[in-house]
Amino acid sequence: MKKNIAIIMGGYSSEAAISLKSGEVVYQHISKSIYNTYKIHILQNKWVLVDDNDMEYPIDRHDFSTKIDGEKINFDCVFNAIHGHPGEDGTILAYFDLIGLKHTSAPFYQMALTFNKRDCLSVVEKYGIKTATSYYIDKGNKINIEQIIDKVGLPCFVKPNNAGSSFGISKVKTKAEIIPAIHKAFNEDSQILIEEFLDGPEITIGVLNYKGDIKVLPMTEIVTENDFFDYEAKYLGKSEEITPARISPEIHEKLEDVAKQVYQILNMSGFSRAEYILVNNEPYFLEINTVPGLTNASLIPQQAAAAGISLEELFHNAIDMALKN
Repeated sequence: MKKNIAIIMGGYSSEAAISLKSGEVVYQHISKSIYNTYKIHILQNKWVLVDDNDMEYPIDRHDFSTKIDGEKINFDCVFNAIHGHPGEDGTILAYFDLIGLKHTSAPFYQMALTFNKRDCLSVVEKYGIKTATSYYIDKGNKINIEQIIDKVGLPCFVKPNNAGSSFGISKVKTKAEIIPAIHKAFNEDSQILIEEFLDGPEITIGVLNYKGDIKVLPMTEIVTENDFFDYEAKYLGKSEEITPARISPEIHEKLEDVAKQVYQILNMSGFSRAEYILVNNEPYFLEINTVPGLTNASLIPQQAAAAGISLEELFHNAIDMALKN
């Protein structure tokens, strides 16, 4: 009997459109001869199964099932392709745990922890992982610009604490730019993080559970035309992504060790893609994405290809690991 796989995509955040593209790529590259695959759109106004003719069938939230032509369909596993809320922050995964449905992501607590940049950084720091100096603000807090500059200096980065795809992030070079950048970040989240600028090459590293072992994929060096790896650089071709990264074997080994250590510290499973800045050849951890982009332009597919892993192998492995969990 073929297993029924629900590929969830969309979500409630600014990343919904990107997630729909990721989910479509997953759907196209999972073998229909091995699995029965279904596209599920999780949107604020509806949860629906969408077939190849764009017909929609409502999802019963009691048990995450649906009916097509009177036949009830239950799922054996969920492939999580939702970037941001409620997929990447663990919200919907807690629901799946409650109803006993397996999924391709880490447990919901790990997802919630890693989605919160401040909390994630505070955990890895305890293990000696280097991170940028940061300053945290909740919406409604008094904003003390002098205190911010004293702590993180200029230039610095202002970013939403819980958001992805570089939405709401600003590189601030002057004192006058701080307040507008804070307002921009608050449009995405009620918590923001302000971090010192780390000067060095940016390396992004995919780590995943592959056939039961932790596998570090070939690393990508980000060379952006813009001030930083923002939305435009990420999705609109304003960057060069060099895989494998142009680093020495010694630096590669150091990064690989840190990337694997971070994956283990955070008790990850499934996919992850973490960002590092090399400062004087020392890796500084920025953040980790637990539902990284899976479109053809995304970094994890590029890194998997460099490792000789096809998208079909990559996605089938995620499902196999989830079903065995």
